[in-house]
Amino acid sequence: MALSEWVSEHYEEKGPVKWLAFFLECVTAVMLFGLMLLTCADVIGRYFLGNSIDGAVEITEIAMAVIVFAEMPVITWRGGHVVVDLLDSYLGSRVVKALGLLSALLISGAFYALAGWMMYLAERSISRNVVTEYLQLPVGYIVQYISVMSYLCAVTMITYGMYRIIKEKS
Repeated sequence: MALSEWVSEHYEEKGPVKWLAFFLECVTAVMLFGLMLLTCADVIGRYFLGNSIDGAVEITEIAMAVIVFAEMPVITWRGGHVVVDLLDSYLGSRVVKALGLLSALLISGAFYALAGWMMYLAERSISRNVVTEYLQLPVGYIVQYISVMSYLCAVTMITYGMYRIIKEKS
């Protein structure tokens, strides 16, 4: 089976979004596998060899940021965020749809504001040459990645998130 057939079979998204979701989930899978290997090596080194891996905590923190912010656009696109619908059965379908549109606007605005603030912090970190404590990795590029992914979340929420709400059956 060719890769394109496999992706088409396992991803419901259409067009380039399907490949973006596949790429971001591959990044997440590779980082998660790397975290597993790092944790195993660190535990073996710590308990059997008497020496842990230097900077393992920093690598774990960075990998967790990559994992979380790589999956956020995919989850946003798929509408996979936690939704509390306690009042939906009491409110009319138009009110629920209007509240859904309002929440999509608020969420995309929050992602956009977060992304703008993070981009400012990234630029400031890069200009000041801020690095991590042990491995001396530049912090600004990690924060820039978080910012770009947050912008992507804002775009996915405002486009497809609202499209889903509008097209939803009443």
